[in-house]
This record gives sequence, structure tokens and C-alpha cells, in this order.
Amino acid sequence: MNTLVNWFELPVQQLDRAVAFYEHVLGGHFRHESVAGIEMAVFPHVKPATGGALVKGPMFQPVSGGTVVYLATANLAAALERVREKGGECCFGPEVLPQGIGTIALIIDSEGNRVGLHQPA
Repeated sequence: MNTLVNWFELPVQQLDRAVAFYEHVLGGHFRHESVAGIEMAVFPHVKPATGGALVKGPMFQPVSGGTVVYLATANLAAALERVREKGGECCFGPEVLPQGIGTIALIIDSEGNRVGLHQPA
């Protein structure tokens, strides 16, 4: 096993709005799918990298106080500006981490989820 985390899902209320938010903030395009009646938009990734999706369904509710997933960005300052442009907000950071780990920030996305952004050093 190369990594313990192999998939993540961010719950959304409005899938199109969430896709527009993340495409604007991170770039890339999402692949739309439906699995077991759940609408999904899959984050761009290349295997064996960990993948994930925005998910809309009755058992998925956005939350600002739960698990935090960190998404990679090459330019954190620019990503945070794009977060604000799409109605999100920065709720922590940017914070430079020790030992060359990089810089992080926490945002509240268009759906109300708390999500981390990480710019590697």
C-alpha cells in the first residue's frame, strides 16, 4: 500500500456551482458521473495519485467543522484570490509550515465545506 488515503468526497448542495468554484480556484476540468443515484464531479488526477469527487445526494451535507482534505496548488496566494472571487473565504492562514513542508490555508468553499489548500515548498 503506497498511501492510506485512496479517495475523498466533498459534499455539495449545488454541483454546478461547486464545479465552477473549484475549476476557477484550482484549474482543470471535472469528469461528471452518476454512481448509485449520486451525482459526482471527479477532481482531475492521474493514477496512482489519490482521486476524489464533489458529491451531491441525500446523505451528503456540507460541513465546516469536519474532516479537512488538503488540495494542492502551485500558487497559494493566487488560489486564495480566486476563492474570494467565487464567494469563498479564507478562514485560516496562509501559514508557512516548518521543515520545508510548504504553506497552507483553510477556506470555506462555495458549499460551506472547510477545505485546506497546500502549496509545497
